[in-house]
Amino acid sequence: MRARQTSAALDRAKARLDRLDLYPRPVRVDRVRVAVWPSFFKLPWLNRFDGYSAWNLIVLREPVERAGDDLITHELCHVWQMQHKPLRMPLSYLGGYSRNPHELEARRAVELTRQE
Repeated sequence: MRARQTSAALDRAKARLDRLDLYPRPVRVDRVRVAVWPSFFKLPWLNRFDGYSAWNLIVLREPVERAGDDLITHELCHVWQMQHKPLRMPLSYLGGYSRNPHELEARRAVELTRQE
């Protein structure tokens, strides 16, 4: 059941991102994995986040159904960024988080695709 919920959430997030023209190719979700790992967020610099992505892995503090589509879309946008900028994207965070262009782009992607 949980695998189906995760797959459905990724499909919904992909459908949202597919409406945007941020990169030359659509986000690929075939190798994306989602892990629910609350203790990961106990690390000092991660405790303020509810989600984290690294390459094709999305880590969530809570199960997919509680995390919500906006968070899945935000983290999948980071996966998409990594698919197109595998070095530049993670290195950009060395300059900080709050004004990072990839972080701002992921937030904007959520805003632009959110249905009222």
